[in-house]
Amino acid sequence: MQMPEVPSRAILIGTAQTLSLLADQLRLIPDAPSAAGFIDIESKDGNALADVAGLARETGATIAIVSLPGAMARQIETAREAVRRAGLEERIVTPLNEMLERAPGATFTRVAREIDVTDLIGRTPYGIDRRAVAGVLEGARVLITGAGGSIGSEIARIAATFKPGALILMERSENALFEIDRQIARKFPDVKRRALLHDIADADATMRHVLELKPDVVFHAAAHKHVPLMEDHPAHALTNNLFGTKSVADAALASGAKRFVLISSDKAVNPTSVMGATKRLAEMYTQGLHRQARASTRGTKCDATSFSMVRFGNVLGSACSVLPIWSTQIAEGGPITVTDPRMTRYFMTIHEAAMLVIQSAAIEPGPDAAVFVLDMGDPVKIMDLAMRFVRAHGYAPVVKGIAGPSETLETKAATHPLPPPSGRGFQNADSGLPLMEVAVTGKRPGEKLHEELCYDSEQLRATAFPGIRSWAGTAAGELRQDFNLPAMVAELSTARQMVEKEAVVRAIRQHVPEMRASEIEARPVAFERAA
Repeated sequence: MQMPEVPSRAILIGTAQTLSLLADQLRLIPDAPSAAGFIDIESKDGNALADVAGLARETGATIAIVSLPGAMARQIETAREAVRRAGLEERIVTPLNEMLERAPGATFTRVAREIDVTDLIGRTPYGIDRRAVAGVLEGARVLITGAGGSIGSEIARIAATFKPGALILMERSENALFEIDRQIARKFPDVKRRALLHDIADADATMRHVLELKPDVVFHAAAHKHVPLMEDHPAHALTNNLFGTKSVADAALASGAKRFVLISSDKAVNPTSVMGATKRLAEMYTQGLHRQARASTRGTKCDATSFSMVRFGNVLGSACSVLPIWSTQIAEGGPITVTDPRMTRYFMTIHEAAMLVIQSAAIEPGPDAAVFVLDMGDPVKIMDLAMRFVRAHGYAPVVKGIAGPSETLETKAATHPLPPPSGRGFQNADSGLPLMEVAVTGKRPGEKLHEELCYDSEQLRATAFPGIRSWAGTAAGELRQDFNLPAMVAELSTARQMVEKEAVVRAIRQHVPEMRASEIEARPVAFERAA
């Protein structure tokens, strides 16, 4: 006789009103978990989320369901962070009375399904060869720069699972460093760690720290990444992206580190922005240093530091990426913004990107520093991604200013009357869903319509690990034999002291001749306004 399946137990998080409604509705919905405990975020003690993990242990709950109005975006994020810290499966739902009115007969699986970013990307994420990675990280002293950022912190969390000899977290943001250090301490209490508040642009201090700590493996994630901001601050981009990389790479070589992995960007290929060009300069410096290191140990028994770099595109869910921006815009009533309906980008999740970066450390580069390119599938239209994201939040998207060949199938379907000025309102007569405006704002300075992961002449080949390719042969991305590393450093060191932005950019172009102007001019976009 088959025993009936025991329903899972869940902690419900919300306000007094949403909790009461949610509990009542869960009892009526097939396959819903049972309510094991309640957390009212508006309780008088003001610290209701402090012990989600304790309540889960006490009640045997494995799921947390957060049910709050979209306008409470900040409280939703606070609750989600508490759920993640507790290690519970996370479900986010809008108040269920609204969901059930729109979807009669819905099951819990349908109405409370988590928004999965892999669905937005449209492909299955790659995994990791844990045995190969363990051979590199287990027992090793691992240094991560930019450890408080989206990629750096995820690398730290994954690396900690491989029982490193020590985890060295280097970060210049005090709050970001505090948070990742706290997370590692709580989740991996047996891992030795060092939280180092430090700016990598200070080369002398970087050298002192790294010589003292003697890391075996270095993941260099610290960088300035925001394209429009760096257009206005080219000297800062040059200082952090090139000279910060130089600071850490030089120290890694001097300390005898076995591996140095630079986290690069698709924007470094045929760059149209200062950010992309300075990341290309960081690649060039890493390649040049690897060449020098190999030449200096040729014919000896000494093992030089192996330098490599990993290129990938946009990371969904990272700080200031499109998803958190769109989430905030939806919570505020819209519209959500898209720069250009023709624009495409390569996407992967933070977790997948961090795993593949770590995996690349298990690949030994050859005489030249390896350039690893992560397989990100086909590029995704930003407009199509926006459409999926809006629909996943329970709205029908409506786009203004779209016409002609740039129109996609998804945008053609969004031909409803325009919502009111707030961006949200009315209902689609067919679906019964409220409308959410998608506004086209125009391309920003330095942005491309389409990114590239490699130069046209780079011959990509498979590696032993799915999801990671490397290039080989003569290519635009390979250094010339007459490349003069000291001369490049000297000239750009002078350039970063310049006050005139145009002079800094001219100096950058001298060393990245393929840097070109943006493909389309920034221009105003005309919209029709609702009457």
